[in-house]
Amino acid sequence: MSQTILTTPRLVLRPWRDADRAPWAAMSADPEVMAFFEAPLTREESDAFVDRTVRGFAERGGWGWFAVEERAGGAFVGVAGLAPVLFQAQFTPAVEIGWRLARSAWGQGYATEAARAAVAFAFDELGLDEVVALAVPSNARSLAVMRRLGMTHDPAEDFDHPDLPAHSPLRRHVVYRLRRNFRVPPPMR
Repeated sequence: MSQTILTTPRLVLRPWRDADRAPWAAMSADPEVMAFFEAPLTREESDAFVDRTVRGFAERGGWGWFAVEERAGGAFVGVAGLAPVLFQAQFTPAVEIGWRLARSAWGQGYATEAARAAVAFAFDELGLDEVVALAVPSNARSLAVMRRLGMTHDPAEDFDHPDLPAHSPLRRHVVYRLRRNFRVPPPMR
């Protein structure tokens, strides 16, 4: 299997290591990090996510949800990357771009930096024509990253996530799109 590694000025997006499991589990148990998910993850659920992610890397030839670490010091700060959308919706089949960072990494521009690397990989290496990003409408931080990437939103495409219960306040999602021919804006200085 190819071991895809993406680098940015401050981050490394790489395949998962066993050493990532404990910081991922701590991050996934944090109610603030998981505010836009149904619930924080147990250690078993967190490990199952890593296991699925590692299998996905193997099945897709070396890409998926990358572990993200800081280049300076190598601290694990979260996850970012790409994955096929696994449910049926009006916009599928599609490849989703996403990110989730530890609270200690918030407010530093890491999500946008990692997402830019994933977008470049999606278009330049995988040859995708489009990526989508999905979020709960109240997830202002993620929506801001989507806009910084130059993604567009059509309210007519908003949908109820089929994997969430009908009574969940998190069920409604927005879809943002980015087409290959769109030039990703450079980082703001």
